[in-house]
Amino acid sequence: MRLSTRIGLAVGCTVPLLVAASGWLLLHLVGRDLHGVEDDHLRRRAAAVAPDARALLRAAENGRPKAADTRERHLFSAALDVGVRVVGPDAVFSGGPQPDASVPLPPRARGPVTVHAGGRSWRVLSRQVEGPVVTGTLWVFSPDTADRAQVQSVRRRVVLTALLAAPLSGLLAWGLAAGASAPLRRLTRRTAGLDPRTSAARPEHRPTGVTEIDELAATLATVLARYDQQAARTAEALDTARSFSSAAAHELRTPLMSMGTNLDILAGHPGLPEPDRTEVLTDLRREHARLLGLLVMLRELGRGDLVEAEALRTVDLSEVADAAVADARRRAPDAEITLHAPPGRTVQGWEPGLRLLLDNLIGNALVHGRDERGRARVAVSVRGAGDEVVITVDDHGPGVPPTARERIFERFQRGPDSAGSGLGLTLVAQQAALHRGGVTVTDAPGGAGARFEVRLPSGGGDLPGRRDWLIGTAQTGRAAGARRSQSFPKDRP
Repeated sequence: MRLSTRIGLAVGCTVPLLVAASGWLLLHLVGRDLHGVEDDHLRRRAAAVAPDARALLRAAENGRPKAADTRERHLFSAALDVGVRVVGPDAVFSGGPQPDASVPLPPRARGPVTVHAGGRSWRVLSRQVEGPVVTGTLWVFSPDTADRAQVQSVRRRVVLTALLAAPLSGLLAWGLAAGASAPLRRLTRRTAGLDPRTSAARPEHRPTGVTEIDELAATLATVLARYDQQAARTAEALDTARSFSSAAAHELRTPLMSMGTNLDILAGHPGLPEPDRTEVLTDLRREHARLLGLLVMLRELGRGDLVEAEALRTVDLSEVADAAVADARRRAPDAEITLHAPPGRTVQGWEPGLRLLLDNLIGNALVHGRDERGRARVAVSVRGAGDEVVITVDDHGPGVPPTARERIFERFQRGPDSAGSGLGLTLVAQQAALHRGGVTVTDAPGGAGARFEVRLPSGGGDLPGRRDWLIGTAQTGRAAGARRSQSFPKDRP
């Protein structure tokens, strides 16, 4: 059933009931007012004829017929337009309009009451007439004007109005509802054939002036926008999964083939001399460690590509740096690692990603930042710079040539003597771009070694629109870093 039909039926049923209820209330109030006027008139007439009624009863009791007749005429003359009935111990005197004597009267009451007789209604008032010798009852009657033909006519008209109001109000309400719901029907037609899975077209809504319809259109637009966002995130997740599979298949081929060759050597030469056997086993362990590190790094890249905005919260970078440095000191007890991080340096970010960023920067400095004597001296700093938080990691190694300072952030970029996965610095660039920041590499203070500097906005912001560090170029990272002298690397491993 259409909404307009429902409204028409509801109004068509409600309006007659309201008309009938209003008519009944009106008739009740009018009847009460008429009764009030009649009752006041009866009380005045009863007060006027009460002395004549008392004198009539006294004359009748004393056996004076002529005096009784005189008093009776006086009584009826004083009654004017009301009926009077005087009931004594031995006689009844009545005159004027009143119900038949056979009609039972109610017990004496304080106020007027209604008596029905022969299809008519009467208002009746009784008064006790007391004298020194005799006592009787005075009854005063008046036709009930509240039950006259005019009131009955009004009652019939109210009923007729209620019956006519039903179809008329229903049709009027249906027409108004149909007109008011026309924008809703247009919205329904525009969205009836809409399939967000196969089409990117979205209905354009123009304000109609009907609040409910405009709110429905806005809600529909919000739902479709959320669907588009989730569909985009699902597509990104699928791309990330495909990228993970592709990158893993490509990068794992070489170490797996090397491990297969070494295993063939061990299987085909059971009598291999001990030095050669030890060399093969060492090579197997190295390739095994490389495989594990590669898989872990690929997994972390996938997590960074799929992180949602709900995971962001206020993070104290000083505390994260302190934890990362403490862990690095346990892993490399021979290294000298210092930290300068005043408390309170906070950003809006993803804490696991920020910890991953610091771990990889410190780990890179421990591996590639050793001096000519093989000593590792690393300085980590967290400081504020306006509306940014700056992280620096300095080492005393050979540094990074200017020509390679962008390329080292690309995925699977390893030095000639590196045993890593080539994804550590890519993870650093990914997390910097994820937090709307940037990473650069320069010479360390004093000219010896390298300085990696990460700048993150302390207020945070929305997540980058497109993130695929496993296969694509990090265009979002480049855009975020354009305001700085050093652009972001193209890829995040």
